[in-house]
Amino acid sequence: MSTHHVLTGGRTPAAPASLPSHAAASDSLTRRQFLRRAALTGGLFAAPLIVPASVLGRNGAVPPSEKIILGGIGIGGRGTGVLNWMLPERDVQFVAVCDPQKQRREAVKRLVDNRYGNTDCAMYSDTREFLATRTDIDAILSTTGDRWHALMAILAMRAGKDVYSEKPSSMTMAEGQAVVETARRYGRVYQTGTQRLSEANFVFAIELAKSGRLGQVHTAYAHIAPWDAAAMRHDWLPGQPEPPKSECDWDQWLGPCPWRPYNPTYTRGGWRGHYDFHTSCIGEWGAHTFAQAQAGLDLLDTSPVEYEYIDNPTGDGMVTRFANGTKMVLSRGDKYWRGSCGMRFDGPDGWVAVADGYSRPEVSSPALLEDFNKVVNDYIARTQRPMSHVRDFFNCVKSRQNPVADPVVMHRSMSTVHAANICMWLKRNMKFDPAKEEFAGDVEANRLRSRAMREPWII
Repeated sequence: MSTHHVLTGGRTPAAPASLPSHAAASDSLTRRQFLRRAALTGGLFAAPLIVPASVLGRNGAVPPSEKIILGGIGIGGRGTGVLNWMLPERDVQFVAVCDPQKQRREAVKRLVDNRYGNTDCAMYSDTREFLATRTDIDAILSTTGDRWHALMAILAMRAGKDVYSEKPSSMTMAEGQAVVETARRYGRVYQTGTQRLSEANFVFAIELAKSGRLGQVHTAYAHIAPWDAAAMRHDWLPGQPEPPKSECDWDQWLGPCPWRPYNPTYTRGGWRGHYDFHTSCIGEWGAHTFAQAQAGLDLLDTSPVEYEYIDNPTGDGMVTRFANGTKMVLSRGDKYWRGSCGMRFDGPDGWVAVADGYSRPEVSSPALLEDFNKVVNDYIARTQRPMSHVRDFFNCVKSRQNPVADPVVMHRSMSTVHAANICMWLKRNMKFDPAKEEFAGDVEANRLRSRAMREPWII
């Protein structure tokens, strides 16, 4: 039985019922409203209409038919960074934020209102109300904690929204499967926030590995986070009095996790390192770097088939192997690069390595860098993708094409994360079948492909 059926009991999620319309927070005409009104009026008027220049896109204005209406859920420190990448996009209008913590939703409102010079950004504390009533919203920026990423994306896509989700974008293999299936069934655009797949240095290294200029790449190295361990805490912090629901809706903050007593340390980022909430040091950066490494190996549609347990707390040095024999090695520290979220590709004819903060990738021979600009520009021309992860998402919202980090890319790289974690937790080598998405002959490992979800926060 597939893990998707384990989660849903074999039932296909029902399509959402008709949702009530929402009175827009401002007087501006949204993209959805413009298209609907254009369709209604097209057969009613034969005489010419006087249309404002802004509607036609004159004088540098973006017409409503091209404007993407954006909302946000769970926007804290990391989310604010992503939102600041999105707000300058001229064809995007951010209109509402949802967060169970009053302080955080008010901070986002101040940021957005200051950007636009108005007071229009609406605030919500309840996810269900937000998704049900804001039928004007085209796309959602979801930057919640790890525990919410997959479920939030699924709920938003069922409500007719496209989704940009921060990573790690699933807590289990079953959640990843459900994201893939929901995006397919509802025809939604989904991008996971592995932004280095849209950065020139990383794109160059990936293209160099795929081009054969290093020879047949035999080993990729992928960075895992230099804090926490692979094994996580299964206890919980001591309970403290809950704040008023208007200040922090603790039930919504927990979401699908098991009920735990309130402790403010959790809401300040202290959930990391806890099994209920986190994907370990492997998932923290592996959610980025495994996708990067698999892209360079041209293996984004699969996962390794072998995981070799390594006897240390973090997984540093674990060797994973794909079906074609290529290795991906988990690495902690600066053995192969300097900086964060590094990756390296080794072939018989050379190597390339890159991490955050590089002006250009490091290579085994300076000659490999001579056509850096050509390699990147050829990639842009061939794929029609910009060197901006958020712009790639917005372009795909309009074109309905798949972004560079689509649900399958997310799910396959996150399956690698989950399998590596399971290998470390059970302290034994693992064999994994990416086609069946199950471990060979290992009942205990297969049980860890999914987790129970707390009602009503279930898929």
